[in-house]
Amino acid sequence: MPPLLTQVARVSDGLPLVANTSSSSGVAPVTNQSQQQAKQILRSLMQGSPSRMSIESGPHTFYYLVRENLCFLSMFESSYPKRVAFLYLDEVADAILAELLQEFQNDWRVQVDTAARPFRFIHYDPLLQKKCREFQDPKQVQSQNSSRLQDDLSEIQGIMKKNIDELLNRGEQLEHVSNVSRELQAKSKDFKWGAKKLTWQARLQQYGPFAAGAIFVVFVLYMKFFR
Repeated sequence: MPPLLTQVARVSDGLPLVANTSSSSGVAPVTNQSQQQAKQILRSLMQGSPSRMSIESGPHTFYYLVRENLCFLSMFESSYPKRVAFLYLDEVADAILAELLQEFQNDWRVQVDTAARPFRFIHYDPLLQKKCREFQDPKQVQSQNSSRLQDDLSEIQGIMKKNIDELLNRGEQLEHVSNVSRELQAKSKDFKWGAKKLTWQARLQQYGPFAAGAIFVVFVLYMKFFR
């Protein structure tokens, strides 16, 4: 069975901004009593209320989700899976918020906060109708969601494998850099020793003749005066 009733309202005062009731064949129309219960739930909300909750009411269950100062409320038959009901509200919230952002850009919060009449955004009703049709069969939704989850997991695994490969490749590169660094250090030591050797050779070439001459003079004087 599809969602029987869906409303989007402002949390601060419960003002309904857009609403939809199921028009599927074989579905009993939503009663005035259910409509009044929905209004009571919306008006009872305040800042600090739980962000999501389910409320049983006879053969039906109300679910609501609060996001961005908006309450997304829906009523299902009590046999409808709870997880799928909240998934429905999540997708409705994503769709409505995306539509508000597209229509009003960064001014959408002002439009919501200053709306003075009920059902200010009733032109979003076709969007709610589309979501209701998508969630008419909860088993099909669960199957599609499981398939989507599997695809997401496969994508995550692919990303993780890519990251691991990059890390391993980075490790090999780091090891290569480390080896190159050690080779450069060894060559640096050889270079220092070669530089010292060349320095001594240059000094020997520069001062060697003078030293040899001085030694020769000393030898001549020694032979002349001391022998």
